[in-house]
Amino acid sequence: MQYVYAFIIGGIICALSQILIDKTKLTPARILTSYVVLGVILTAIGVYKPLVDWAGAGATVPLLGFGYTLAEGVKTAVADSGLLGALTGGAKAAAGGISAAVFFGLLTALLFKPADKS
Repeated sequence: MQYVYAFIIGGIICALSQILIDKTKLTPARILTSYVVLGVILTAIGVYKPLVDWAGAGATVPLLGFGYTLAEGVKTAVADSGLLGALTGGAKAAAGGISAAVFFGLLTALLFKPADKS
């Protein structure tokens, strides 16, 4: 049943993104960064954690989940290291995802011929 919950939440997030792209003048980049910030805000006010507990990967894999990871990392680091944790916690918590994105981006660039769209 966990797979169904993950699919439902992930699908809702993707559908909302597509609606924002189709019905507003926001660029995809603005929508994506807004999702990260929204994930941080929802985590800070305590709304996103119950969703993560219920939906698992459906809530942690999309960009809202990246914001959640950043916020949780900062919260943990501040508890451990004090104010310095506010500067280092998010990057430390998200380092695996960031490293994977850089690695697979490089791998894709090496395997395929990147070019401008113009």
